[in-house]
Amino acid sequence: MTPRFLEKYKNEVAGNLAKEFSYKNVMEIPRLKKIVVNVGAGEAKVDIKYMDVSMAELTAITGQRPLLKRAKKSVAGFKLRQGMPVACTVTLRGARMWEFLDRLISLALPSIKDFQGVSRRGFDGRGNYNLGLREQLIFPEINYDKVIRPRGMNVSIVTSAKTDEEAHALLRELGMPFNR
Repeated sequence: MTPRFLEKYKNEVAGNLAKEFSYKNVMEIPRLKKIVVNVGAGEAKVDIKYMDVSMAELTAITGQRPLLKRAKKSVAGFKLRQGMPVACTVTLRGARMWEFLDRLISLALPSIKDFQGVSRRGFDGRGNYNLGLREQLIFPEINYDKVIRPRGMNVSIVTSAKTDEEAHALLRELGMPFNR
């Protein structure tokens, strides 16, 4: 079964973008390449169970097992030693990427209290968008009763767009709720 947002992209968004930017070739139309979800877990240096819980929650949210990231250098000021776990990350591609984007836009973002839309300033100048979320509780896959502590995450949406305007148009057409 094809993801709903992929169908929307193929049937509506690609055509609208081709008209808006007058692309001559179909391969010029911006598309999503991948979505990277990252959860920093600095508290794992004190309690290793914190990292296990973070990885389990990220698995529930994305449907894919996260990769554990370890510290490359020792930093005395942060009481961090080389090799200690510091984050977990998931790179989503294909159907899982489209399903995650659908859940993010349709379910998670609207459930944020006093939500006014996401910032337009999250673009990096190369057509990619970064979104910081304050807590994992906005996703319906997370059981509120089992959450020890709210933890934030970073969602990076990587596109094939050459400019921020093209990437903004792509995400806007897909339904990303940008604020004014």
